[in-house]
Amino acid sequence: MCRWAAYCGEPLFLEDIVSSPAHSLIAQSHSAVEARTATNGDGFGIAWYGERETPGLYRDVLPAWSDCNLKSIARQIRSPLFLAHVRAATSGGTRRDNCHPFVFGRWSFMHNGQIEHFERLRRPLETMLPDELYAARTGTTDSELIFLLALHFGLDEAPLLAVREAISFIERLSVHFGLGADVRFTAAFSDGARLFAVRYATSAAAPTLYASPMGKGGYCLVSEPLDHNRSNWMGIPEQSAVVIGPDGLEVSVFETETAPPVTPEKVLMAAM
Repeated sequence: MCRWAAYCGEPLFLEDIVSSPAHSLIAQSHSAVEARTATNGDGFGIAWYGERETPGLYRDVLPAWSDCNLKSIARQIRSPLFLAHVRAATSGGTRRDNCHPFVFGRWSFMHNGQIEHFERLRRPLETMLPDELYAARTGTTDSELIFLLALHFGLDEAPLLAVREAISFIERLSVHFGLGADVRFTAAFSDGARLFAVRYATSAAAPTLYASPMGKGGYCLVSEPLDHNRSNWMGIPEQSAVVIGPDGLEVSVFETETAPPVTPEKVLMAAM
């Protein structure tokens, strides 16, 4: 499984998350402790927002620990909102187009998880995309396809609802083909103004997600903590959505038509 980190708040140097902490994202690329495998060496990427509406993007197929350019860029770029990802491939080959984050217009998106039986579902899922979004699909991963489906279902108008609809459609399609619904989804996405995240699984455990205050009024979301002091990090419960914006961090219930219902009380108790 992949590892990722995202930040939203007052401008922060990328290195404060990507390379400087004791258990930075680069460290997690070769020594993750809460993933199926310790190594996430199938490429990396960073999307960051600056003075333009659309984000900057830097991705490569090299392992994050071996790219000296990544450390140099992280030391120089300061941003109020950025997404960073190190990849352990579960679908799609090791190529730049398959490295996260993915970008379309002002949106950026990255994901940790998978769609079970994706190769059986890939073709009918792709046929759902309108021409503009189908033409924007340059890679072969399930992650990029989920992103494009969310755009189709209205990511611009209602981000969390669009992601819910995309996952629900995948689950319904899987059941229709007699495969059983099984989606594991912990993702972060942004329009440049707010940072969104979802931790969700149809049945099995969802990939981990943590949050912590960072900088001046900012928050960091990570697959696993950047240091060894767990008291600094709040575990985000399964079947939850996170929104970080001017009003701070908000956690709410995230559920689809297929998954067992989760009460708001359960989410709040788990977040305490």
